[in-house]
Amino acid sequence: MRIAVLIISLVIAAGCNSPKKISAKPRGTDGVWIPVSQELGGTALPPSTYKNYTLVLADSVYTYGGAQTDQGVIVYKAGRMDIYGRQGVNAGKHFTAIYKLENGLLTVCYNLAGTGYPEGFQTTGQRTYFLSVFKKQ
Repeated sequence: MRIAVLIISLVIAAGCNSPKKISAKPRGTDGVWIPVSQELGGTALPPSTYKNYTLVLADSVYTYGGAQTDQGVIVYKAGRMDIYGRQGVNAGKHFTAIYKLENGLLTVCYNLAGTGYPEGFQTTGQRTYFLSVFKKQ
């Protein structure tokens, strides 16, 4: 009886200590991405504001930069992203977003308030929603 309890305890302990994957990274997102359009709260941003910027995705780590660099971690789950800034202007911040990868374009709609996920890829009437469309370099 003691041996059975010991074996069960070891199996449970081993299961608790094994690394678990939080979410599956979507296929095709790793690489260097160039913004082709951006809008905030329904207003298109001029291309000069993101002209020299890139988004680099490598597994669950992102780097976004140009004049300034922002780095952090992304947790993917079923078309959603939780973005945690670790270094740069967004250090310590949490953003929520939805994304889609279609026809070679990565479209991300962020809720900069981090209070919930956008329901669609529109920012009109949503002052904290930021939409960015990227093409792979």
